[in-house]
Amino acid sequence: MLDSDGYRLNVGIVIVNGNGDVLWARRVRQGGWQFPQGGIQQGETPEAAMYRELEEEVGLHAGDVELWGQTKSWLRYRLPEKMVREPADGGITCIGQKQKWFLLHLRSPDTAVVLDADGSPEFDDWRWVSYWYPVSHIVEFKRWVYRRMLFELSRKHVEQCRSLSR
Repeated sequence: MLDSDGYRLNVGIVIVNGNGDVLWARRVRQGGWQFPQGGIQQGETPEAAMYRELEEEVGLHAGDVELWGQTKSWLRYRLPEKMVREPADGGITCIGQKQKWFLLHLRSPDTAVVLDADGSPEFDDWRWVSYWYPVSHIVEFKRWVYRRMLFELSRKHVEQCRSLSR
């Protein structure tokens, strides 16, 4: 689903483990690493889209995680010109993504993460990395969004991780 400016409405998911590390996943056939994310469907709320994408991309269900926070506003990035494709139907051209980000704590064991849960995996590998690691390892055109989003969610991340260690 695109907004009137050509941005695809999307949710992003940051999953934190008990050590405060975040789940970092490698895209199938592309080799790039990123957080799970996906489009919002017509009539779907961002939170409903997040839980659907969580299950589709990493096989986790609502009971496997605890919602710790979300970004207050939508964050946008533009696609590089070479990645912009004109739609065959003459509709609005997608120029980038407009994202709402969610911070989740994994309550289940690591074995609950299943990358091929829906039969068409988007990721072929995953690992735990330190909270700020993704900022310097994401593709350049997404870097500003990752920095802004992680900064906004960092207070909630620190507060919740401290309460886990008590």
